[in-house]
Amino acid sequence: MKISDQLLCLFSGQVEERDESYVIEVPKRELQLGDVDEGRPYRVAVLSPSTDSNDGGQQKSTAETERDAMATTDQRSSQAHGSLEPPVEAGETRTVEIEDVGDQGDGITRVERGFVVIVSGTDKGERVRIEITQVQENVAFADVVERLDYYE
Repeated sequence: MKISDQLLCLFSGQVEERDESYVIEVPKRELQLGDVDEGRPYRVAVLSPSTDSNDGGQQKSTAETERDAMATTDQRSSQAHGSLEPPVEAGETRTVEIEDVGDQGDGITRVERGFVVIVSGTDKGERVRIEITQVQENVAFADVVERLDYYE
């Protein structure tokens, strides 16, 4: 998947039903910190969620994984300041599969709630163990710790 240079913001959210319609809520921080302005029309892309590959081959359904992640994150974030926290922390190690490559050639993977992690020096389809090096509100960056065989 290519990420457009026109990308103004990136966040994870849920589709919710409201008044016979469906809504994806834009976090307030995207308007405060980003280039998004209230009242202007925007193109919106919806990406499929991804499951965490850290479960040793025992994958849950996407819905179960997201529900578990949301419950944990909701508890943490409601205690913190009422908004969702990134589902990763700096220094954390994970095993992931690189799903796409961005325009700059960096690998892209997604974890809980579709949260994006950029991994330099990787190719689409690679399975790697990564260490999260930097976490921002809407994206994280990681380095490869180990390259893994696909079925390992």
